[in-house]
Amino acid sequence: MRGGELAGRRFWFVGICGDGMSALALLAAGLGAEVGGSDLRRSRFSPFLDEAGIDTVIGEQRAENVPEGAEIVYSSAVPLDNPEVATASRALHRGELLAEIVSARPSIVVGGTHGKTTTAAMIAFCLQELGRDPAFVLGTEVPQLGGNARAGAGWMVTEGDEADRSIELLQPAIAVLTNVEFDHHSTFASLAEIEELFERWVARAENVVRGAGLAPVEVELGVPGEHNRGNAAAALAALELAGVPRDEALPVLVRYRGAGHRFERHGEAAGVTVVSDYGHHPTEIALTIATAREQTAGRVLVVFRPLRYSRTRYLARELAAALASADVVAVADVSGASEPRPEGVSGKLVVDALSELRPGMPLAWTPELADAAAFIARRARSGDLVLAQGADDVATAAPLVLEALR
Repeated sequence: MRGGELAGRRFWFVGICGDGMSALALLAAGLGAEVGGSDLRRSRFSPFLDEAGIDTVIGEQRAENVPEGAEIVYSSAVPLDNPEVATASRALHRGELLAEIVSARPSIVVGGTHGKTTTAAMIAFCLQELGRDPAFVLGTEVPQLGGNARAGAGWMVTEGDEADRSIELLQPAIAVLTNVEFDHHSTFASLAEIEELFERWVARAENVVRGAGLAPVEVELGVPGEHNRGNAAAALAALELAGVPRDEALPVLVRYRGAGHRFERHGEAAGVTVVSDYGHHPTEIALTIATAREQTAGRVLVVFRPLRYSRTRYLARELAAALASADVVAVADVSGASEPRPEGVSGKLVVDALSELRPGMPLAWTPELADAAAFIARRARSGDLVLAQGADDVATAAPLVLEALR
C-alpha cells in the first residue's frame, strides 16, 4: 500500500475513540478510505480524529448511525450484539483489517507481554527521523511522531495483540518478540499456551528478533529504566533487518523521548513530581517503581487501578508484591477492560494482600480515582515522586494530584 490503496472503501469503526481503534481509523483514512465511527464517549485520542476530519458520533450506538455500504470494524471490547455490529452486512475485527494492511507492504510487528508500544514507537521514530517515511499504528500517542498513526509510504510498524489472539493474523516481514510472561487469564490457561501462540506467530515471519536474548544498550537514552534499554536493543535489531545500520540508528534513537502514559511526566507541584505509566502487569509495575527510584531522591507514592478482573483474581498477591516496593499506595477499583465483573473480585483483593506483605505501610482502599489521588496528595512531600500506575483511565489521577498539591 502506498497512500491511496484503500480508496473507494468506506469503514465505520465501532469504538473509534479507543487507543488502537483510533490509530487504525486514522491510518485507514490516510490510505484513502472514507472513515467514520462511534463511541460512547470522547477520549484523549478524539482530537486526532477531529483534526483528520473523521466523522465521530458520540453517545448512543444505533444501526442508523452506520452509512450505507460501510464495512464495520470492531474490536474485542465491542459485544457482537452491539446494534451497529449486529446489523452490518460486512463486519471486520480490528485485527483482520490490520492484517490486510500489514500483508500489503513490508511490515514490522512487535509482539510480547511487555514493551510493545515503546519498542514499536522507537522503530517508527528512527525510520521517520532518517527520512524512511514509515506508516505506523501505535497503542498511544507519541509527541515526536505527531500522534498515534501515520500513513507513510515506507515500512509499516505496528503492535500485535495477543490478548484476543489477533496477533496470529499478522504476517510481517520482521516479527519482534519482546518477552513472554503469563498474562490474559481470561484467554489463556497457562504460560505454555501463550508461548505456543507466539511461537506459531514468529514461525510465519520472514525474520525474527527475540528481545529476551539481546543485551540492553549501554548508552544513555531519553527514556529511563533498564527495561527501556532492552526495548532499545530490540528496536535496533529490527531496524538493522529493515536496512538501517546500527551506527546510523543509534544516534537517532537516543533522541526518543517517550510516549503518552509511558512514564509520562505530567508536571511538578510543591516539589512533587507526578508521572503516569501504563504498566498493569506485576512485572511492569515493579520495573516502573524501580525506574521511579532512579529518578528521585525522595519517596515513591502510587495510585494504582487494576485493569482486568481476571488478572486481579489470579494475580492479586503478585500485584501486591510489586506495589510493596513503593512507600505509599492507594488502590482504586478494577477498570474491567470490558470483562464482566465476577462475584467477589475488586481492587480490595490487592489491598488485602499488600497489607499482609507490608504491615504498617501507608495504604488505602479508595475505589474512586479521585479519592485515591486525594489520599496520595495529602501524604506527598517535596522531593517525592507520585506514580499514577495502570492502564485505562488511571492517568486522569495525575492532574488531580497536581491540583491538590498547588
